[in-house]
Amino acid sequence: MELINKPMKGLLYIATFVMLFSCNKNETSRPVDLVYPQMGSAWSRWFYFSSACRPFGMVSLFPDTKIDGEWKSGYRYGVDTIRDFSHIHEWQLSGVAVMPVTFTDENRDSIFADWSSVFSHQTETVKPGYHSVLLERYQIKAELTATNRVGAHRYKFPENTKNGVVFQLSKQLGPAELIEGGFKQTTENEITGFMVNSPTMRRPKPTTVYFCARFSQPIKLIHLSTAHGISPSTEWKGENGNILVEFNENLDEPLLMKVAVSFTDEAGAAKNLETEMPGWDFNQVAQEADNHWNDMLSRIEIEGGTEQQQRRFYSDLYHAIMGRRIISDADGKYADLTGPEKIIRQLPLNEQGKPKFNMYNSDAFWGAQWTLNTLWQLVYPEVAQEFCNSFLEYYKNGGLIPRGPSGGNYTFVMTGASSTPFFVSTWQKGIRGFDINLAYAGLKKNHLPGGMMSKVGYEHSTTNGGGLEWYIQNGYVPYPLSDTIYGSHQDGAAITLENSYQDWCLAQLAKLLGKMDDYNTFIQQSDNFKNLFNPELGFMIPKDKSGNWKTPFDPLLYDNGFIEGNGAQYTWFVPHNLPALFELLGGADSAISRLNREFELTREFGFCNEHPEKEAFTGLKYVNDRRTWINYSNQPNSHAAFIFNHAGAPWLTQYWSRTVVDSVFSGLSPYLGYQGDEDQGLMGSLAVLMKMGIFQMSGGCGEDPLYELGSPLFDKVTIHLQSEFYQSPAFTITCNGNNSNSPFIQQATLNGQPLKTVWFKHSDINKGALISLKMGSKPNTTRFNK
Repeated sequence: MELINKPMKGLLYIATFVMLFSCNKNETSRPVDLVYPQMGSAWSRWFYFSSACRPFGMVSLFPDTKIDGEWKSGYRYGVDTIRDFSHIHEWQLSGVAVMPVTFTDENRDSIFADWSSVFSHQTETVKPGYHSVLLERYQIKAELTATNRVGAHRYKFPENTKNGVVFQLSKQLGPAELIEGGFKQTTENEITGFMVNSPTMRRPKPTTVYFCARFSQPIKLIHLSTAHGISPSTEWKGENGNILVEFNENLDEPLLMKVAVSFTDEAGAAKNLETEMPGWDFNQVAQEADNHWNDMLSRIEIEGGTEQQQRRFYSDLYHAIMGRRIISDADGKYADLTGPEKIIRQLPLNEQGKPKFNMYNSDAFWGAQWTLNTLWQLVYPEVAQEFCNSFLEYYKNGGLIPRGPSGGNYTFVMTGASSTPFFVSTWQKGIRGFDINLAYAGLKKNHLPGGMMSKVGYEHSTTNGGGLEWYIQNGYVPYPLSDTIYGSHQDGAAITLENSYQDWCLAQLAKLLGKMDDYNTFIQQSDNFKNLFNPELGFMIPKDKSGNWKTPFDPLLYDNGFIEGNGAQYTWFVPHNLPALFELLGGADSAISRLNREFELTREFGFCNEHPEKEAFTGLKYVNDRRTWINYSNQPNSHAAFIFNHAGAPWLTQYWSRTVVDSVFSGLSPYLGYQGDEDQGLMGSLAVLMKMGIFQMSGGCGEDPLYELGSPLFDKVTIHLQSEFYQSPAFTITCNGNNSNSPFIQQATLNGQPLKTVWFKHSDINKGALISLKMGSKPNTTRFNK
């Protein structure tokens, strides 16, 4: 049941704001204490919110208030009823939903019809690594925390009640239906089991989640509910079954439960349990989770700004390292589902017998060139390296480097070869703990017929939708490509522009490796964006197979040849060759004037197009049919504010990047977070980068990659660099005179020497960079002007 009706939401937002910020900021607050996990959770996607988890952990344990479907499910703040606590909240995956209950002999069986409970946010505590809540129906205080692969529960039951825990082994849970399940009581205080996620449109194969649950009290009885009725049982396998694990009445102490998960088998889950949580100290695990989050968040240290700005910054950073998750076991075993049959494989081990890296599950890297690429490689380089090695395992097993795998499956999410910029930029920045020759072979394969560029979204069984052969032969992907719909996002103009950029990225790696024939091929194809530019109308416009422009052409029409965007936004999608784009647009001055006007036209909409209820909370207009010139609620336009740097007007980059941050990435309530899909760290990391005042237009894929300046939000930002990958211990940006009315850079130095351009190199950071800026309220149009 919905807790809050629409007329009350504006009042709730105000109340939430007051609640969060009525106290003075504690100057000694740790980064983990500043995170607000419930930010934007009123519009949650299944995997968007998380609390009891570790960074990138397999387990993501928290209450589900909506469980039907992938969208607007999981933990939704405005819903007053908890359906369960489930352990798997991943891209296209769910599993191991449990619920502590109390009952009588008379109503015990009715629990199986509905075990949900009303709750109140007033009795709830939520922070990274921990979640507690009072289940009002049962008067049970439930506490949750986690290791990477184990969910830890502590339940305080009321006195004089019969107690138990329900395990949901079947039926709909988030993005998938649990089509089969089973359990077995293995000892007096342990059960193991599994549930099978049905195939989805995105993940084409059934995927099994296994668990091992251990209790601090002996099991009294297990009640099994199936279509045949309710009866005691110690073992079962089948469809449409759930169990209630009953314990003795009047427990003297809270019931503790440890639930380990695995995608390999039940033995893998049991081994994960023994490896990561052999004891019963709930408080210790919760403290370790808290420390783990704080250590990761503390890699970026900020000074200055308001309390809300600091809280929002660390909430953004939290999302950047939270959503993409481990799928391999603690011993390095993992499930490979890239072929016709599931195979259990083993990751390579180090001298201590531990896995050298983890396998991962993730949504697409579509748009990551402006977001995760820069942030992870700078702040979490070991994670970037692990993802490269993980994706190479997929290549060795299934023959393709993925662009968004799910549980060992290929999903073919989105379009193009979005992994290419990720690999290339990782290598160019000196993060080189993976086989570059193997990587190059896999990346090149993705740029050839039969590879990832040949497939559009969720095109599982064919390689036609990407129109790659036509692109190679004719220099563009036509729209429409065919009367046959092969998959999602079969939009030729966007695919052409993406391919052009990704071909440029691969050309940089080919050149570095001395593969000059490949370099010449891909660098030539990187100019294919020019084939879509209509000089008469001044936009990138889809072409059909006959080479005719799409008519009539509406630059604000969403999709229709473009992917999650429009022609106005995609005309700027030439991050690898902006000078050539400016020339097409009539010169840099013409480009500046046009882009500035497009920002002005989108100001009243808050630079977003995807939040239908934002007017109630921001006063900004919601635009029907997503008709905006600029859009910061999705990835294709993420670079827009930084284009001015390349056209010779860096003061406009400073102004508009700060304005976008204030409008799009400043809210902090359940109803204000991201004005569209956050997409597992893509928008969170973009917000972090913009607030630090740094960006990489080409995704960091060039030799000694360039960074560029925007308008830092804080007085001082220090990135504590990892010694395994960087020579210097820190990269620091200081801003003198910084406040809400001073977005413009007046003076700049790099290590005490005048900084004459907006650009600085990765090698500068590696050796130790201190950038000092003096900010002001008026633009300095001579500083950095090309």
